[in-house]
This record gives sequence, C-alpha cells and structure tokens, in this order.
Amino acid sequence: MNNFIFQNSTKVYFGRGCVKEYLACLTKDAQTVLLGYGGGSIKRNGVYDEITSILKKAGKTIVEFSDIMSNPTYAKVQEGAKLARENHVDMVLAVGGGSTMDCCKAVCLAAQYEGDIWEDFWIHPGVIDFDPLPLGVVVTVAGTGSECNGGAVITNEEKKVKTGRDYPALNPRFALMDPTYTFSVPRKQMVSASFDILSHIMETYFSKPDEDNVSDDIMEGLMKSVVRNLRAAIEDPQDYTARSNLMWDATMAENRMIKMGKRCDFQCHNMEHQLSAFTDCNHGCGLAVLHPVYYRHIYKEGLLKFVRFAKNVWGIAPESKTEEELALAGIQALANFIREIGLPATLKELDVNQPQLKEIADSCSISQGSYKVMTHEEILEIFQECYE
Repeated sequence: MNNFIFQNSTKVYFGRGCVKEYLACLTKDAQTVLLGYGGGSIKRNGVYDEITSILKKAGKTIVEFSDIMSNPTYAKVQEGAKLARENHVDMVLAVGGGSTMDCCKAVCLAAQYEGDIWEDFWIHPGVIDFDPLPLGVVVTVAGTGSECNGGAVITNEEKKVKTGRDYPALNPRFALMDPTYTFSVPRKQMVSASFDILSHIMETYFSKPDEDNVSDDIMEGLMKSVVRNLRAAIEDPQDYTARSNLMWDATMAENRMIKMGKRCDFQCHNMEHQLSAFTDCNHGCGLAVLHPVYYRHIYKEGLLKFVRFAKNVWGIAPESKTEEELALAGIQALANFIREIGLPATLKELDVNQPQLKEIADSCSISQGSYKVMTHEEILEIFQECYE
C-alpha cells in the first residue's frame, strides 16, 4: 500500500432512536442553532417536529435555513452565512442528505471568513487557519457519505462550475444516523443516492495500486453490500436491515478509510458535476449513465482490476473467457444492474441538450488518478456515446 495519513474527527451515533437519545446533549454548548434543511420533506415525515421539539425543550433559539436545493449553489451558501452572522449562531445543524450537509459545511466556513470562500477554498485549495462554526448533522438520505468527511460540493451558477473540496476542519462534530429516517425517501431518490454510494466506491477501487491491498478487499465487500441491500430496499422500503446497511455503506465509502493507499479516480464525478452545473440533472442518474461507457474506455489500461471486479463483485465465472471478455462482462453486469434498478442509461433520458455537450466536456477537470488520463476530446466522445 502507498503511504498515508488517516484522520476522521466525526463522532457517529448510529441506530434507531439515536436522535431522541443524544441530540439535546450534543447541542448543550450552543444557545442559537441554525437549522439547515431542504424542500420540506422533513416537515411531512415528522423529522422536523421531532428535532425542533428536542431543541426547544432544551431552550435553544432556532434560526431556520430552509429550501437548500439538490445541487447547492454558492448564492445559497452566502444566504446561510448571512443568516448565521446576523443571528450570532453558535452551531449549525444540517438535517437531510448530502446537499444539505455540503451546503451547511460551506456556510460554517463562510460565516467565519471575510473573504470569498469560492475563490479562496473551492477554485483554489486553501488553508483553514481559523475555526469554522461547529456543525452537527442528522442524516435522512443515505448516499453521499458527507456525514463523515469535510467534503462539500458547491455549484457556482454564474460561472457554471460545480466542484468539491474536502477539508478536515469542516468535518461535522457529530453525525446522528437513524436508518428509520430514510424510510420515507421516494424510491427514485433512494435508488439514485444508492448508486452514488456505488460510484464513490468504484472510483476509488478502479485506481492504482493494483497489488494486494486492504482497501480493495474492503471495497469489494462494500460493493456487494450496496447491490444486495439496494435490491432488498427496493423490494421493501421499510426493511431496517437493508436501509441500515446502505446508510453505513455510504459512510464507509466516504469517511476516507477506503481511500487510504489509493490514488483515486474521480473522472466520472468530474464529468457529472459539469453536467449538473449546466443542466441541474440528478447526480446519481448522471453517474449511472456515465460509468459503463467511461469504463469501456479505460478497462484495457486497468484490465486486471476489471477482471477482479467481474469475478469478485458480480460472481462471473472465468471459464472459457479471455481476460478482456471477462472485464467487459463485469462492465455489462454493472450496466444491467443500472437498468434493473430503474436508472437511466442515456443522456437523452436526462433531457441533456446535445449541442451543449462540447461546452460541458471542455469545462470538465481531468482526474490524474485514472488508469487512462482523459483528454477533453475523449470526454466529448464519452458524452456523445452516452447520448442515446
């Protein structure tokens, strides 16, 4: 394995009833809490009432920061930072999925910084030598794994750039993870978010080193877990075992552990981020369209890993197949799974405008961790092959 330094400062409270049991004591040092959430689903499913009741009973002043969108914008971050400063907020509590958590991480930074965090921390990597506002999270959607890292993906609408950074200083202080909170997530959202989990794992797995290493072994188990438990959750959305496993799969995919000793290839995410920046398409759906086509472009350069993927994740027997045939069978198994769970297979299904593809391709950043480093011309080829 390559050399690495591992750090994760988030304390996780996992399981049924954990919010009721721990939220009051975890917020004891904060008088004024900025409550960040999305479009209102937490009000329909009772999570909002439960959380605000706990906070009010503990004597907290609640400042609401609502309507965080699925691809949070820099303008929304600035709105939240302004609220936090004007109300002298002591802590931010993000209740939702990855978009809400990401937005609130950026708010915690922006509220304590006088400059432009987009230029100083997102476009260019920065050094956080001050204390952001403390952040706690209550997870209601299993997908991005944002609950256990300092990563935040933000879209600058004006510049049409969507990008992320991971700063350990932005790790949540705590993450409350009750799998029952995910029961009411609509099927499409659950499925697309779960594919994002799989994408995170695959993008780390399909990178060097290829020699025997702990991270690859863990990732194969995680990928099989996502496939198995997503199928079970589709069959029964209130299957606690399946939903709890998916929730922890998401955390394990992005708590930095499986990335240790790996180069990591996030080319598919880079491409999808720009698709989202231009079209606001669903993140998991965009990834589902891109992954099989991208992998057909790079499998020869990472042949042995794709062979291993076919055998160890999809259970494809190697008999009477060449290594190339086996690698392609694994990629086809992934494509078949995407269709099985009801995700799109073409950009046309996502209503992406074909004439935009060159501009989107030219705007994509290039991952140096790929088995085959892309050019903008080849990214455009991939987009065109994905179109229909």
